[in-house]
Amino acid sequence: MMTNMHARWAMVLLAGLLISCGPQASTLPDFTALVEDNHDAVVNISTLQRVERGSGSGQRVPEFFRHFFEGMEDQFDVPPRDAESQGSGFIISREGYILTNYHVVRNADRILVRLQDRRELEAELVGQDEQSDLALLRIDAGDLPVVKIGSSRNLRVGEWVLAIGAPFGFESTVTAGIVSAVGRSLPNENYVPFIQTDVAINPGNSGGPLFNLKGEVVGINSQIVSRSGGFMGLSFAIPIDMAMDVVKQLRETGRVARGWLGVLIQDVDRDLAESFGLDKPSGALVAQVMPDSPAAEGGLEAGDVVLTFNGETINRSSQLPHVVGRVPPGSTAEAVVMRNGERVTLKVPVGELPENGATPDGRQSPTPEVKSDPLGLSVEPLNDAERESLGLDHGVRITEVRSGPASRAGIRRGDILRTLNNMTVDDPAALQEIIETLPRNAWVPALVQRGESPRFLALRVESD
Repeated sequence: MMTNMHARWAMVLLAGLLISCGPQASTLPDFTALVEDNHDAVVNISTLQRVERGSGSGQRVPEFFRHFFEGMEDQFDVPPRDAESQGSGFIISREGYILTNYHVVRNADRILVRLQDRRELEAELVGQDEQSDLALLRIDAGDLPVVKIGSSRNLRVGEWVLAIGAPFGFESTVTAGIVSAVGRSLPNENYVPFIQTDVAINPGNSGGPLFNLKGEVVGINSQIVSRSGGFMGLSFAIPIDMAMDVVKQLRETGRVARGWLGVLIQDVDRDLAESFGLDKPSGALVAQVMPDSPAAEGGLEAGDVVLTFNGETINRSSQLPHVVGRVPPGSTAEAVVMRNGERVTLKVPVGELPENGATPDGRQSPTPEVKSDPLGLSVEPLNDAERESLGLDHGVRITEVRSGPASRAGIRRGDILRTLNNMTVDDPAALQEIIETLPRNAWVPALVQRGESPRFLALRVESD
């Protein structure tokens, strides 16, 4: 009797567990309908690049050994060949426009698009933009399926997303994951606020769409961070809002124009925040303003901390290029900066990002040293030739760094000290006068030039 009672209670408990687990399991997304509705609009892209006949001695023999093979070049000649690459893309209009990555079609002599119905069509390159890693193609075909374009502005961390592409040539491969971060900046990628996900992306996925659960494209899968060359849980997509702005410009003009200020910036750490009168690290610290640039015209100065630009809050320096790049060249934007402990509002004209830029370089000429013991360093004046070559009208060169405030701040031998506590360092004598006015046991900013890059460092002089 007791055994039957126990069995009944076990059945009741099991039924309760199944009921309680049911709703949780049902909250997991079902991607099948999303895939069925959109996979026909995702295409496989292959490219051919003709590699001309070249000398094997020039391609395979290091420069140091080439003189040993003089007169034997013909033996190393290789025949011309076709270099192939593969990627993904997706159809954004019934007129045959296809969006993919720039690096998928870079330097291609021929671009082939393979549709899901097995048709292979040669594509025309409408335009490309290396800065955003985007390319716009067009094929001559009718009755094409298209994706639904969404918005990346409302993406939330933790939201489910799905990718369709052709990793390693395996067409119509579907992978899913969540949004890991938004507005992510990557090294050497100043103008793309990437969407970071943990969706499995591999070679061949590049240029494919990233969908939200509504079946809308919210990004273009672009790159991964990996030590092995394969997926390691970090993949990055270009936001679709930015991509469609690029598409619009490529269709209308064949090129992309971006906003530009002409400043060099750096992040603000805790010590610099205190030295500039900020209650916490935030904003983009202007390390240098280019001569005759829009920033110079608008009144921006080295030492300003940009807190907002064009109505958008700047929490980190990496955000400022994204925000400025979206502002149409030729317009004027409002900037709120922290200057000498006070908030200042500026009207700054926005220029167009130049395609190429140059930074002057210079070398040191031996001149007498002047020691600055309160900071623990020695300095020497810049001569006229150095000032001209570096484009500076002030500053002293650091010739020695000893134990002390300068060393703790990260100042190095060879740096050029340009300002200290927001005061211009014209020569060694001026530096000594500034040092005498420095507050003790408080952080002050020091602007140094290291090679071609200006940088602020936080320096603290302790009481004697």
